[in-house]
Amino acid sequence: MIMYDAMASVVEESKDFVNGLDTVWVLLGAMLVFWMQAGFALVEAGMTRSKNTANILMKNFCDFMCGSVIYWVLGFSIMYGAGTCFFGWEGFGFIGSDSNIPAECSFIFQTMFCATAATIVSGAMAERTKFSMYFVYSIVISALIYPIEGHWSWGGGWLADLGFHDFAGSTVVHLCGGALALAGAMVLGPRIGKYDREGKSRAIPGHNLSLCVLGVFCLWIGWFGFNPCSTLAATGYANAVSISHVFVTTNMAAATGGLASLVYTWLVDGKPSLSMVCNGVLAGLVGITAGCDTVSIGASALIGVITSVIMCISVSFIDKVCKIDDPVGAISVHGVGGFVGTVLCGAFCNPAIDGVDCGSSSVLGRMGVEALGAAAVGVFAFATGLILFEIIKHTHGLRCDRRIEEEGLDIYEHGEACYN
Repeated sequence: MIMYDAMASVVEESKDFVNGLDTVWVLLGAMLVFWMQAGFALVEAGMTRSKNTANILMKNFCDFMCGSVIYWVLGFSIMYGAGTCFFGWEGFGFIGSDSNIPAECSFIFQTMFCATAATIVSGAMAERTKFSMYFVYSIVISALIYPIEGHWSWGGGWLADLGFHDFAGSTVVHLCGGALALAGAMVLGPRIGKYDREGKSRAIPGHNLSLCVLGVFCLWIGWFGFNPCSTLAATGYANAVSISHVFVTTNMAAATGGLASLVYTWLVDGKPSLSMVCNGVLAGLVGITAGCDTVSIGASALIGVITSVIMCISVSFIDKVCKIDDPVGAISVHGVGGFVGTVLCGAFCNPAIDGVDCGSSSVLGRMGVEALGAAAVGVFAFATGLILFEIIKHTHGLRCDRRIEEEGLDIYEHGEACYN
């Protein structure tokens, strides 16, 4: 009896130790994903003009602050609460958890993802959006749009039932943000001077590529919380293998994505473009996020290359053919990159990887499910975003006055400039 009690005590202590390590691992991931907010702020500020820098930085603050509060009050319950296959609901405030980590740990980790989806939109709508109205749509995204589509796959909804796989958010986070960015940029219209009378695109260079590069490095670091920590556990040999694998595939796709955009711009434009290499790295990271746990290292390298090249083509197509002004390339990097990466997850899923369940044995079947899920989320986010932005446009107004846009949003919207 004494021996049994001693063994029971050891088991209980071991369980506490395991839960503690898993909790610290996920909280570390939450901190790294939070660091991505700094990355987005620097990338967007560097790729836009100096007269709007304070406005850009303020919007990135607001994304996180509003997202934290609204996701706690409503969003987390809609996304993970019990409900239908389309919409979750379990009261106000975050719901409990029966997993290996505390409810608060799960909640704060998912809060960071919600804030990331919201902040993607600001880059495509930069330099011409009323700050007050940015508050409004940031709240709606965090409260309803992101949680509803997130419930479909991560909250046990209809996409999860189909076997849709998106490990860390190529579709749930990035495609959602990219589709909303497309809707916002379309409703806003291009910046003054972006297109001449014949409709030819004019370059409007960002004021500081150094900030942009620093931001990309911040995002690259933050992605090691975004992807590996989505395992939600760090104890045991199987989890150690999985985490290590996700680290490698994430980094490989980022590296090959950057190299692919370097080569592409060198061949097409005659010179390697630093700004496009920045976006190429991000496109590779976005693309691998869905399948970083299910594809081989070689496949992750291919995903980085394919996603990056398609992103480069998309940037030119959206700008020159569609005449949609996206100052930072958010639509192509996150929207197009998220869709392509999700489909490629189905194409390259490798059952030989320990613990991987690829669902359908048919490659075309897996790609079909992945394409369906990505398309459903993209259409939903774009449609709801379009309705939201049109309502704002025809009520209070979404775009700032011409004089404010020409002279800069910093002084008129915030009463201070980033550079004095």
